[in-house]
Amino acid sequence: MAERILQDIAEQKIPLTKAQIIKNRAEKVRAWALARDYYSLGDFHQAIEYFNQYLSIDKENSCRACEGKAYRNLGHAYESLREFQRAIEYYKKSLCIAKEIGDRELERCAYCNLGDAYESLREFQRAIKYHNQHLSIAREVGDRACEKKAYCSLGNIYHSLREFQRAIEYQKKSLCIAKEICDRKGEGGAYCNLGNIYDSLREFQRAIEYHKKSLCIAKKIGDRKREGCAYGNLGNAYNSLGEFQQAMDCHNQHLRIAREVGDRTCEGKAYNGLGNAYSSLSEFQRAIEHYEESLRIARKVGNKKGEGCAYGNLGNAYQSLCEFQQAMDCYNQHLRIAREVGDRTGEGEAYNGLGNVYRSLSEFQRAIEHYEESLRIARKVGNKEGEGYTYGNLGTVYHSLSEFQQAMDCCKKSLSIAKEINDRTTEVHAYGNIGKVHSSLGDYKRAIGYYKQSLSAAKEFGDKEGEEVDCGRLSYAYYSLNNFEKAIKYSMQHLSIAEEIGDREGQGCAHNLLGSYHLELDFLNEALDHFRCSVKIYDTVRASCISEDGSKISFRTHHEFAYTNLWQVLVMLERNDEALYAAERGRAQALLDALKVTYGLTSLSPRSIESEEEVRNISRKTTVLTVFLALHLKTVNIWVLGKEGNPIFRQKEIEHEDSFTLLLDTMEIGREDEDSFTLLLDTVLKNIGAGVGIKCENRSMDKLSDDSTPSSTRDDNRTSETSQGSTHLLQPLYDAVLGPIEDLLDGDELIVVPDGPLSKVPWAALSETFRIRTVPSLTSLKVITDSPSDYHSKSGALLVGDPCLKKITNKRGKPIYDPLQYAKMEVEMIGEILKSQPLTGEDATKEAVLQRIASVALVHIAAHGKKETGEIVLAPDPRWESKTFTEKDCFLKMSDIQAVKLRARLVVLSCCHSGQGKVSSEGVVGMARAFLFAGARSVLATLWAIDDEATMMFMKSFYQQLGSGESASVALQRATKCLRDSQDYSAPKYWAPFFLMGDDVKIELEKESLSES
Repeated sequence: MAERILQDIAEQKIPLTKAQIIKNRAEKVRAWALARDYYSLGDFHQAIEYFNQYLSIDKENSCRACEGKAYRNLGHAYESLREFQRAIEYYKKSLCIAKEIGDRELERCAYCNLGDAYESLREFQRAIKYHNQHLSIAREVGDRACEKKAYCSLGNIYHSLREFQRAIEYQKKSLCIAKEICDRKGEGGAYCNLGNIYDSLREFQRAIEYHKKSLCIAKKIGDRKREGCAYGNLGNAYNSLGEFQQAMDCHNQHLRIAREVGDRTCEGKAYNGLGNAYSSLSEFQRAIEHYEESLRIARKVGNKKGEGCAYGNLGNAYQSLCEFQQAMDCYNQHLRIAREVGDRTGEGEAYNGLGNVYRSLSEFQRAIEHYEESLRIARKVGNKEGEGYTYGNLGTVYHSLSEFQQAMDCCKKSLSIAKEINDRTTEVHAYGNIGKVHSSLGDYKRAIGYYKQSLSAAKEFGDKEGEEVDCGRLSYAYYSLNNFEKAIKYSMQHLSIAEEIGDREGQGCAHNLLGSYHLELDFLNEALDHFRCSVKIYDTVRASCISEDGSKISFRTHHEFAYTNLWQVLVMLERNDEALYAAERGRAQALLDALKVTYGLTSLSPRSIESEEEVRNISRKTTVLTVFLALHLKTVNIWVLGKEGNPIFRQKEIEHEDSFTLLLDTMEIGREDEDSFTLLLDTVLKNIGAGVGIKCENRSMDKLSDDSTPSSTRDDNRTSETSQGSTHLLQPLYDAVLGPIEDLLDGDELIVVPDGPLSKVPWAALSETFRIRTVPSLTSLKVITDSPSDYHSKSGALLVGDPCLKKITNKRGKPIYDPLQYAKMEVEMIGEILKSQPLTGEDATKEAVLQRIASVALVHIAAHGKKETGEIVLAPDPRWESKTFTEKDCFLKMSDIQAVKLRARLVVLSCCHSGQGKVSSEGVVGMARAFLFAGARSVLATLWAIDDEATMMFMKSFYQQLGSGESASVALQRATKCLRDSQDYSAPKYWAPFFLMGDDVKIELEKESLSES
């Protein structure tokens, strides 16, 4: 219409004076229509342009009412862009005009809009002031709908201030008016808001009642978007109650409706809710998948705040998986976006997340820096909830640093703020944390006082989880005071509450504590019953709720003591066979699950738990002499299998006069240290491996100084050592683990099932007589040896040597790594034998390796290795132009290997530290285990840094033995002897680091095929 009028004016069909008036009106109508359309499309910048045109025309015509409305609409557009300060400027101009012309409706709208904008800025007191003025005018003019809206807004603000009773009061007034005026949509909104308040009060059942009412109304009035939101809220509440399946059902309904109505923002929220549910189930990988989908949608629709939230949740999930670098990357992205959109609360949350990562990495000073930044932001924006939470985190860090006074100060500040804002959750945590500080100071009586306050507060608002935790803490505190009666009393309460709320993990913890107390009282049979219950529950929880390898390992390690206590009390009862079966059932559970899936053992669930009888049968049918080891304090427990009859049990108690302890004395390691075996072993390995750093990555890439030089390519002092130079250090290890069973050892082959730090013992160095290999557990070995005969490949080799790393430089552009000329010679030598072309130099990229690794029978990698994990440094892709690369670009990681289904019979990791990793019930969680996990039948790896030239000679001998038809274990034994008897490489540091894990295999080199031994 406006366009036609303008055309008539141009053709002079309308008189000029009248035409000018009509033209102005037409332009005004056109500008308004375009502004409104662009606003509806979410193009707020274009909307602002046309609102300004509209405003300009109004000013020319001196239409103050229209001008006031234009200012209001400009405020709406800037508020949609989250430019709240500019929005406020326009709302105030609109307010000024409304007062000037006496337009009460425009004035009321201005107050309402100002209240909303200040609420978004978390300036709640100002927001309350404006909404009260909004409310006053609504009452004055008798506008019940606007009065309802004002009550709703005030209720939401008091909810944000955690003044829950006032929030409930206002929302109920809003609800009452909505019913009175038959505003069904407003009624549903009030129910939704009440549900959210009860969520914050952790009264989840009441929250669910209100969310169900909101859902019912949404369905009746056909409001599909509100229906979807109600499902999302219900999902969150069910998740908080631990009813995860119902939570997922609701979030999936939310997702379905969001897709149906085309609401991409709500679709992203639904994915986020599903991610939270999977996180609660500790299925973090699936959680990550859903968070990433939420992130993708947020990016597509331009929802920056949703994008930041998704990054924050991803950071939390990666942190739970102990993938700290990825967690840090996500938190930094969250921080960047929060700054970009002016989300100060999100910025504070991101700093908190980064602080949590640094705390997990034990970088406590950096954690403190980030927590203090989060604290500064929380204070500035008046986020008292965030302030109290952050003080709690600071208290935890200072507690870890044993700075107990600062920890106490922070925890008390957290408590004070929690009381001030009625944040009962933080209040309960603060009481508990203060109690923990007193407990660490040995002041158990005061600790008990705070634990009881925490327990009382938890009971007051029905926090059953909090009650359960506090009962457990009280139990341990009373135990520390030797008050076993009360310790048992509170543990029983702990158990009862855990059973009531269905907390299976909590039940396992309570049974373990009860077992420990009965053990202290020398009630061994009662202790045994509780330990058995504890282990059974933990196995069930792990099997039914946890799917990722990392989560399984973390869960099992966290509950290590229950499994140890079970087999230990069986030993004390002299039920040694049962003790062996109990210890075996606790070994390498996650690896065993993976192997069952890998080998397609459909008759056994990947989450099944071997019965005691199954383990008994495996141990009795062992044909190779096998030594099963278990550590407890300073006692080495040893079972010998493969002899006629039942397993033979021996113990080695480390006493002062033993050479083991005498060596501890010489190293000035305290005899009272419970982890003395690890200290001894680490010292032995350090001394044996001193001066070898050839194929290792021995400096952190991100901390490398400008003056750092590449690692040396050879050990200049090797000819001055003899094999006797370090061998005396190995004698205490032999005395501790093989000495007690020396009379039982016969034959020439030995399988060792090590425990904890024993996984890092250089077994090949302990005996020249036996060819020794290790396995993570008896059951995992059986699964490998019973794998389908056609599973592992019989031909094909992947040989990787001396990747080109010259592009990986320090800050001055100098290469971090030297070339490994002997590693290249090593794979070329093997390649000639196998008639296989090796990948070397720039061709030895991660992409190339992963493309070929799945189908071959033999994998041999000779490269630099990362000290902590054994991860392998490969060549950057030559197509990349950048000179700097991340770990993800350059390192072949455990996750890369575990994601591949291998068919290799033999994997040789001719790299420094390739057998290293974190010690756990799985053995050593590192690259060697990753290859077994992925399907390799046997893995040859190293315990420490290895010499480039010496290793080439070792591998030459190793493959010569394989080529003559010997098995891998025989080849390893003879290659070790070759170096040990040599003039240049007789020191143990050269030949002792190599070990074989898994099955024994043979390789027919000329035929490029492998066969079982």
